[in-house]
Amino acid sequence: MRAPSFFIALVSLLFIAATAHAEPPNAKTLLEDAKQNFQPIVIPPPINDSVTAARIELGRRLFFENRVSMDGNVSCAHCHLPDKQASDGLPKAIGVFGKENPRNAPSIFNAALNFKQHWRGERESLEDQAEKSLLGPASFGNPDQATAMSKLKAVPAYVGAFAKAFPGDQDPINSKNWGVAVGAFERTLLTPSKFDAFLAGDASALTTQEQAGLRKFIDLGCASCHNGAGVGGNSFQKFGVVSDYWKATGVTTPDKGRADVTKNDADLYVFKVASLRNVANTAPYFHDGSVDNLTKAVKIMGKTQLGQDLSERDAADIVAFLGALTGPVPAKYAPPEPYPDAQGK
Repeated sequence: MRAPSFFIALVSLLFIAATAHAEPPNAKTLLEDAKQNFQPIVIPPPINDSVTAARIELGRRLFFENRVSMDGNVSCAHCHLPDKQASDGLPKAIGVFGKENPRNAPSIFNAALNFKQHWRGERESLEDQAEKSLLGPASFGNPDQATAMSKLKAVPAYVGAFAKAFPGDQDPINSKNWGVAVGAFERTLLTPSKFDAFLAGDASALTTQEQAGLRKFIDLGCASCHNGAGVGGNSFQKFGVVSDYWKATGVTTPDKGRADVTKNDADLYVFKVASLRNVANTAPYFHDGSVDNLTKAVKIMGKTQLGQDLSERDAADIVAFLGALTGPVPAKYAPPEPYPDAQGK
């Protein structure tokens, strides 16, 4: 009796060993379904145009430049920290003179994939957002664009840098060119992850649990809003389709969303669907930063958007999948040596 039992056990062990690294069941179908909902991040080819390269490099400098703010302490990078995947870890961003912004600062990584910028979509593009941020009362705090640009003009090296990036402009240091340059840099901040490898056909790029989470993410309906290359960021949606969002998040004064922008009651509690790229490292969540735990955020979305009470297992699997959306910090996401001011400091 021992020999047959030993033989059966041996065969079982061999079978387990042989299948341990095999393609998970239904991985092919999962990949096909994923391709129907998502697209991989496409990294553009190296820049071979000198003007474009100059604009990107200038934009990088401007992104980390704090002398343009009214208190001299705030730059774009102030709310987009590399160790937090270009978010700031605060419920609501803190800007010039310690003023609190009305909403959470989302990651600037992959923001180029968004169809509009800001939670309410009132900024049409990265360039528009960058230019108008100069006047934001809780951002840079300048009273007008001329004041902001005068600070750049006081730094001698910027005269040549803007002239190189915008050849032919008689007065290249202007707010529009600021926006163009900052936007050019921000468009390089793409963070492909192992999810992109999966979309490219490598089924082994995601773990079994990550694949299970992706399966649930699609089947539950999460991908009906969080789709595309950004896994979101390409549409507007009401926060609280099934039930009031603020009751789930514990907020006492709910943000009216786009309704405050459009003055249209149909836009009440409507926000831009957030991109979920790098979401595992960009807590706290939602437009008001009201939830600091990703599992809780997933359950709230299931309840308020889909009418689903997600189990611990379902939430854990989805969170595992969301972790697979984290990519490496771009190599150039670091401040260059600042230009000296007029006194050479």
